[in-house]
Amino acid sequence: SFLSSFSPSLASSSSTSTSSSSHYLTYFASLVWSVFLGEACCAAILETGKAKTMLGGTLLGSCVRQDGRSASLTAPNGHAQQGLLVAALQDAGTSVDALALNEAHGTGTALGDPIEAGSLVGAVLSAREDALAVGGVKANIGHAEPAAGMAGILQSVSNISRSMRPGLCHIGSVNPFVASSIDRQNSQRFVLSRQSHQSPSTAADGASMCGVSGFAFMGTNAHIILSSPESLTRCNAQSSSSVW
Repeated sequence: SFLSSFSPSLASSSSTSTSSSSHYLTYFASLVWSVFLGEACCAAILETGKAKTMLGGTLLGSCVRQDGRSASLTAPNGHAQQGLLVAALQDAGTSVDALALNEAHGTGTALGDPIEAGSLVGAVLSAREDALAVGGVKANIGHAEPAAGMAGILQSVSNISRSMRPGLCHIGSVNPFVASSIDRQNSQRFVLSRQSHQSPSTAADGASMCGVSGFAFMGTNAHIILSSPESLTRCNAQSSSSVW
């Protein structure tokens, strides 16, 4: 994704959908659009077999669906998102308890983020007791548009390969709509951090599993489940930098 013209940014700005701070504020307290366009060049090599690498991940399962009927362009269908997450986990043959972190789409809008957060609670946190680290690469590099999904995958592979918890570098306080969609009972288990930290894996063999979400403007939703190499050493470090 390369911005060869100012036209997309100008169009977004004129429609009041661009961040006024020049930062992509995923899950930030702002009640307005906080989208900021970015650039990215991403590539990945897919291979079959059980080759073990120093930095890599295994694609366990995936699901692609349509958002269906929604209230508006910026109000996605939460029930459709929950169904997507559950179907991807079923395709991967794993349970919600195995996930160490989730790479959110993180749309950066006042309504989109709370709906996605609520979907994570409904499909994942409500069915488990452990906390879930939540990341969003857009908060760090901006919205790379067609490359945004791959950027999220690459960040996730890097995180689970090194047993890292993702950070949201521009996050301050949490969007109050996000907080209300999560509810107080789950807020301490929905982990948003400013900086990346080492985090324990959840699988018995020391491997980390991660979900990655990508939601397209026209309503196509995708979610994949990734796993770190099985030889990854389990890390017991705990993080204390949650923004809650």
